[in-house]
Amino acid sequence: MYVDPQTTAAVWARSNPSDGRSGDIASRIASQPHAKWFGDWSGNIATAVGNYVGTAASQGRTPVLVSYNIPARDCGQYSAGGANSLQGYRDWIRAFAGAIGNRAAIVILEPDALPQLDCLDATGKAGRLDLFQYATTQFATLAPRAYVYLDIGNSAWLAPAEAATRLVNAGVSKVRGFSLNVSNYRTDGESNPYGIAVANALRQRGLNKTFVVDTSRNGNGPDGSKWCDPTGRKLGVTPRYNSATSSPEMTLWIKAPGEADGCAAAAGTFLPEYAYKMIYGY
Repeated sequence: MYVDPQTTAAVWARSNPSDGRSGDIASRIASQPHAKWFGDWSGNIATAVGNYVGTAASQGRTPVLVSYNIPARDCGQYSAGGANSLQGYRDWIRAFAGAIGNRAAIVILEPDALPQLDCLDATGKAGRLDLFQYATTQFATLAPRAYVYLDIGNSAWLAPAEAATRLVNAGVSKVRGFSLNVSNYRTDGESNPYGIAVANALRQRGLNKTFVVDTSRNGNGPDGSKWCDPTGRKLGVTPRYNSATSSPEMTLWIKAPGEADGCAAAAGTFLPEYAYKMIYGY
């Protein structure tokens, strides 16, 4: 997988070489492949995605990208925002997929957007599912080598059967599978059996799908129900490919370790002390 030299951890470590924490942050966090998130801050999305995927391809590496621009994103909470209209999102996601083209990529599609359907009214739910159906068609058509995963939250959120229903309604049949635990802290011991249960529920509907798990911050598991910058968390296993028949088929660092969820600082802000403590789990 592609290691981006411009992650927040890498930039901070290079900018603070005399800081006693920089060596560990560089070697333990910045050295690992992270997902790059794209949204309403990314400027021209075709240019941004095309440049990122092209750089990775030139090095013979596969990039991990996150699409995070669904209208009414995060139910208006810490990561509120997103496209201003349904058509605006269609245009954006079509350009996103087209910029990948016939190159390898791993794409996480709209973290939390399916579990958060419940914050929308009936019209909003139908509109969001229509956007997912549109997006999955665009990736299948315009980015045929991309492994696309629809995000379905974490093991403490939806029952497996309900998760499967939402995935089917969102068009999972057209993509590789689904993602779990993005920006969360659930252990592999929780996430992996849950993912298998969701996959089994999909299989009962005639769909053989695999899944990936975000292990970036789950080394110590969750702090009860706290999800917004809890202290005492730890890095999880590093990103790796497993076999296509494994569960999960990949562990990924989708949320960048050391970046705030929105409580300790604005969402996405790199906090070196938070990152350093996460290396050692205290």
